[in-house]
Amino acid sequence: MPVIVLEARDFTSPLFLVRTWEVLSGCTTFSLVASLEHSEINKNQSYHQNLNTFRIFCMFTWCFFFTLTLLIHILSVIQFHSLIPISWKNLTMTVAVLGALMCLSASVVFPWIIMDHYIVSPRPVAAAVASCLTFLAYTSESYVLCTQAHEQRGYMGSMPGLLKTLQLWGGCQMIPLIVEVVCGLASEIRSWQLWVSGVSYGVCVLMSLVTLVVILGDFAGRCLLPFDRFLAGFSLIGVLLYMVATVICFTKILQLRDFFQRNPNKNAELVIMETVVASITLLAYTVDLAFSIKLLCDRSHA
Repeated sequence: MPVIVLEARDFTSPLFLVRTWEVLSGCTTFSLVASLEHSEINKNQSYHQNLNTFRIFCMFTWCFFFTLTLLIHILSVIQFHSLIPISWKNLTMTVAVLGALMCLSASVVFPWIIMDHYIVSPRPVAAAVASCLTFLAYTSESYVLCTQAHEQRGYMGSMPGLLKTLQLWGGCQMIPLIVEVVCGLASEIRSWQLWVSGVSYGVCVLMSLVTLVVILGDFAGRCLLPFDRFLAGFSLIGVLLYMVATVICFTKILQLRDFFQRNPNKNAELVIMETVVASITLLAYTVDLAFSIKLLCDRSHA
């Protein structure tokens, strides 16, 4: 089968330009940070001991979305995506929105690390700026895709689809947060709270990944249950689990209030960050559940 390449006018389209921007800024970001790691490793041993999880989180975010975006960009140029058994419109929308959210997190976390563990110099500042530009690039692609017709942007471009991307983002943020909270405050927090929170976040991330696989693989018609009930059940479970996790987060803040007053450190900010992300994700699951219930009611009356 001959390979079809985009026409000349397609190379100046907004979608082509923003994806090129994403690839260039993403590559610049992780290259600067990687060179910073090697040049500063002997000067900042405490960095690698205290916040190594966030360093890995930021580098994984930039490298993963750079690789994924580069593959999408190449497949779009040679028009090879029609041969891949994946819902292309849902994939591109998911990568754009999730990339924007994850790069936003990395753009916040990385400067936060720099202010405490690096001597501020042009290279880390340039890396932080490049990360912000990467976030703006993914945000621009999300906007371009959302302005397309509903048939072109697919389910993940609708409000329920965007909420599911936000839910997956919240679960991804919890992985480094819960690890750092456990490492820094394991002796100050009751073990059952850590276990319940970790299991709740893990189950919700797994549900989000299963939902994403079903949507991207167009497996909705093969589910044992109707897809709308499938999604409603996952949303209900997510609401219940995140309600429990959010209550535990606020309980941890009350338990550790006196401890933080005596020993002010970054662990206080970690607990607050976990609480904020849990609250945002709980709101996303709640709104998504409302959409699912409305859809079920509309179909039952139809």
